[in-house]
Amino acid sequence: MTGRDARSLSPDALEALRRRAVAAVEAGVTRAEVARLFGVSRKTVGAWVAAYQREGDDALRPRRRGRRPGEQFALSPAQQAWVVRTVVDGPPEVCGLPHRLWTRQAIAELVRREFGILVSSATVSQYLARWELVEEQRLLDMRRRPVLSQPVGGGEWLPEAEVLWLAWTRPHAPAESRRAAVAGRQNLLTGFRDHFGDVNVLLAVSSRGLVFFQARRGPFDTRHADEFTTRLLDQFGRGINVVVCDWPRRHRELLRSWPTPRPGRLSVRFALR
Repeated sequence: MTGRDARSLSPDALEALRRRAVAAVEAGVTRAEVARLFGVSRKTVGAWVAAYQREGDDALRPRRRGRRPGEQFALSPAQQAWVVRTVVDGPPEVCGLPHRLWTRQAIAELVRREFGILVSSATVSQYLARWELVEEQRLLDMRRRPVLSQPVGGGEWLPEAEVLWLAWTRPHAPAESRRAAVAGRQNLLTGFRDHFGDVNVLLAVSSRGLVFFQARRGPFDTRHADEFTTRLLDQFGRGINVVVCDWPRRHRELLRSWPTPRPGRLSVRFALR
């Protein structure tokens, strides 16, 4: 089968071919051998694998030809903007959702309820990265930070409690904007702050990779930070250990009064650079 023959397959057959080829590469078969087995070019196999690694399962599904960039997404630009605005406007409970903080699942439920569109957690992760609300690489970097040996605030380290790495981020900060421009990315949120306001995000990632976050316009203060930890405690229903990894330097004075001590429920350490 040639590359041209592959493009002439039905959408279902082409999807099946892509899945089999990617699965073979993931299993350890070389791309050259996969190309020979399935009768496509090595370059085609490489493109399928790269798309899968970049976009997840959605990359293997056929897309209608001739659409403009961005139209291949399940959500239209207007729908994406609505979701971002909803997240920034308040926690999930404001929308009637049974979650204390925003998570991939909470956003998937919001999308299903409002637009009747089913999206997976992996797809939500892609949207969060595209919107620059939650950057997966930053989460991975956070979880690699060493935990300080002595607790700095909030009581002694709680044995067998959930460990969460916490950061205060700002979507589309100037450095990210420059990188996006250099990479030539077409991002819904170019000019993020002009469109949505000065958005700040508090996020936490667990050792199991669960992500919890809340966003607001303008900087957080002690009350907001305490509210976030309260919602984390409510979310888990038990004590938590928090490692603060990223915090804006100009707002680090806030760390002198945060968190409010909660012995036996909350312990906080810092791994700031």
